[in-house]
Amino acid sequence: MSTEAPSEPSYVTADAVPRGVELNGVNAIDESERKGTPRQLFWPWFAANVSVLGIGYGAYLLFFGVSFWQAVIVGILGITISFLFCGFIALAGKRGNAPTMTLGRAAFGVNGNKVPSIISWVLTVGWETALTSLAVLATATVFETLGFHGGVVTKIVALLVVALLVVFGGILGFDFIMRLQKWITIATGVLTVVYIVLTFHRVDFHAVSALPSGALPAVIGGFVFMMTGFGLGWVNAAADYSRYLPRNSSSGGVIWWTTFGAAVAPVILLVFGLLLAGSSTKLFADINNDPIGALAKIVPTWFLIPFAVVAILGLVGGSVMNIYSSGFSLMNAGLKVPRYAAASVDGVVMILGTIYVAFFATSFVVPFQGFLITLGVPIAAWAGIFLADVQLRKKDYSTADLFDPKGRYGSVQWITIGLIVLGTAIGWGLVTNTYASWLGWQGYFFGDAKSAFRTTWGGANLGVLASLAIGYLGTLLFMRPVIRQQEGAVFLDRDVV
Repeated sequence: MSTEAPSEPSYVTADAVPRGVELNGVNAIDESERKGTPRQLFWPWFAANVSVLGIGYGAYLLFFGVSFWQAVIVGILGITISFLFCGFIALAGKRGNAPTMTLGRAAFGVNGNKVPSIISWVLTVGWETALTSLAVLATATVFETLGFHGGVVTKIVALLVVALLVVFGGILGFDFIMRLQKWITIATGVLTVVYIVLTFHRVDFHAVSALPSGALPAVIGGFVFMMTGFGLGWVNAAADYSRYLPRNSSSGGVIWWTTFGAAVAPVILLVFGLLLAGSSTKLFADINNDPIGALAKIVPTWFLIPFAVVAILGLVGGSVMNIYSSGFSLMNAGLKVPRYAAASVDGVVMILGTIYVAFFATSFVVPFQGFLITLGVPIAAWAGIFLADVQLRKKDYSTADLFDPKGRYGSVQWITIGLIVLGTAIGWGLVTNTYASWLGWQGYFFGDAKSAFRTTWGGANLGVLASLAIGYLGTLLFMRPVIRQQEGAVFLDRDVV
């Protein structure tokens, strides 16, 4: 039987933190701490994606100018395929028992991995900021609808409460999050069904069926937007919740419960959101401006408090997972602090971002869409690289070498660093961001504003697909011999078999 050398320290001892705070950081989980079954992955992934924001995506998708059935097809495909990526990356967590961005050191090198870790940190902090902002706006809207016109004061109180819940969960860590997400799943699942029942009468099937079909570029653009809004927003965290599993856990179970748990609620919510948004041009416009607020105004008054509960809990569930994973990204980027301290730093950034969105931004969807597409390009390249890397590896990760620049994974893998740079450079040239003027520099391969190529394909977000393909195919083509050499090497008898 082989043994695993000690991995990178968690920078904290049990005596230094209160009881209940997770001590593990970017280090690999010791064999004595590995526990659970793949089935338990359903709870965190369902809770993180059951948010009523999924209903809002119905309006966002119709914004591309597609018909109801086109939107249903691309929505289901975009959600399912992108979360399947998460399922395969979660498999790496079981095989390496370390956070996602720590396992990325095998593909990018121990020091080279700092580049994608920084990208990952910006993405996860952006997501937790977006979700926390929505929770604050939802709370303010519900109280105003009930007649409590607190204005700024209501938002401040909501920000304090929501931020406290999110940061507290991120600091406590894995065990608390797994318990919290189970209860969030049950509560939000039941209340979401009630919401659908109460608002279903607003669906106008004649208006929905009359929506005109969109051209191929619009369909592709909608598909890419769904991928970036769902699974591609989680790929860099997918192994964080499977890393505690024993290595003999079912690989198929890890993939299935991650994918199913994450995708089932968004698919249902999206279809219902399409029905609502397609039934009313006013509701369609309101959702694009203030998704949670628009959805709150169409329920009976007596259900506003339960609606606030389901909206806030769903958004908190996603934010907690994001702040937990963003701490790992920050530590992998080079910040040598305990995991709970990294989560605290992320909490401060999240609160500042939420203050801007909730108190100063004139629209939520404008900065949100710009954020998704801009960061969707480099994270797509990273996802392609990581997916191909998992596919090529025939052995489990050598834990000790993930923390040793002189080990089998090396200090910097210039091939994969080059692929992420190339994928990002080409990808940004094939996306356009009309949502935010400061992102107008993107789309430089489309030509000027009057070119036929830009007019026809500018909104298709082809750059995300191009970046994903460059990362995936480039890794398959050029990293195969490198990985074979890594898996055949012996460094101080530290192989893991």
